[in-house]
Amino acid sequence: MRIYVNNLNELGDNEKITINGWVQETRKMKNLMFIILRDSTGTVQITAKKDNLGNYNEIYDITRESVISVSGILNKKSVSKSGIEINADKIEILSYAATPLPMGVIDRVSVDFDTRLNNRFIDLRKPENLFIFKFESELLFGIREYMNNNNFLEVHTPKTVAAATEGGADLFRLKYFEKNAYLNQSPQLYKEILISSGFDKVFEVGPAFRAEKENTVRHLNEFTSIDVEIAFADDNYVMSLLENSLVYAINRTVKKLGDGVSEYNGSLKDVKSPFPRITYEESIDYLNSKGFKISFGDDFSPEAMKTLADKFDNFYFITGWPADLRPFYTMPDENNPKLTRSFDLQLNDIEITSGAQRIHDYRMLEQNFLIKGLNKNDFEFYEKAFKYGMPPHAGWGLGLERLVMNLLHLSNVRESTLFPRDRTRLSP
Repeated sequence: MRIYVNNLNELGDNEKITINGWVQETRKMKNLMFIILRDSTGTVQITAKKDNLGNYNEIYDITRESVISVSGILNKKSVSKSGIEINADKIEILSYAATPLPMGVIDRVSVDFDTRLNNRFIDLRKPENLFIFKFESELLFGIREYMNNNNFLEVHTPKTVAAATEGGADLFRLKYFEKNAYLNQSPQLYKEILISSGFDKVFEVGPAFRAEKENTVRHLNEFTSIDVEIAFADDNYVMSLLENSLVYAINRTVKKLGDGVSEYNGSLKDVKSPFPRITYEESIDYLNSKGFKISFGDDFSPEAMKTLADKFDNFYFITGWPADLRPFYTMPDENNPKLTRSFDLQLNDIEITSGAQRIHDYRMLEQNFLIKGLNKNDFEFYEKAFKYGMPPHAGWGLGLERLVMNLLHLSNVRESTLFPRDRTRLSP
């Protein structure tokens, strides 16, 4: 079994061990040197004496971020900061790091964001950046666990498709042999087909693609979408599911990762449901009372969303959006056809989830194709599923990176994305 730094306190004093990692820094004297070794769980001091190492001169010149394997005796009465060290009797250099480094790992000198992303392999070695993705992994595991505990079936739908999910121009077109195809904006149409198939409750975690030209701190052109669809459900039901799944996943993650979360968001503990709800029309009234001039049918500007967020603490829903602002498959409100049975979940001023009850009536769906100016022939594979028995259904899609960005108070969604894809970045 490999030994990690965070395992060392569990071992006995004077135990013979082998540990692997990166050379974070060195302090040198003539016949003695100290190496701070880092792995994915922490750091430990390695004490290297010339008398104990046949390759001491080689080790003496080791570069920062080289990879080594250390065998030696564990000393748990060390005067080092951590109170623990390893007295090395063998150090093997597994990989030399070139110099100079493109950027530092522990250096306090700041670098611009493009330099960080261009050298992401180094940037992700920083413990604070590694933590972001530990948090993201635990959060996603919690959502998956919640879905599994509630009898959802995890599915995987195509990302190369023949028709736009939501219409519009925000599509990446590609050549698919002799045909035109697109990268899928969301798994929405396929989720609904599965509901027609009797799958009842489905969820998917996968990439989604939007050819939006915005190049802001909250926009990506490829992101991870968590999508849910449920048969015999309405918008209120799936809103409750959404808030309960997030409460479960967030509280589980905070409990698992402990104090590390507090360094990013000290108030992220004991999140509770239900989340507050405000209608679209109530939002307009509130914002106009604060000096905005918003009319029915307008979307909300970033400035308006910041003002609305001041009214709430963390999560809140905006419900009842106008039909003109929602996709063709969104169920109209039976009491006001200009509105829909739809919602956005906001975390502070950022939308992280969009959802709704969907149209399940074939004739209503056909009518909406006309209203939205879409060619129904492009959606024949989807429309066919409504002809032969489609139950009422509802669902939502959640952007994972945006959620993590906001929960950890990060300044840019690219910080919660391993290898971001935006309007200007296609590498690494």
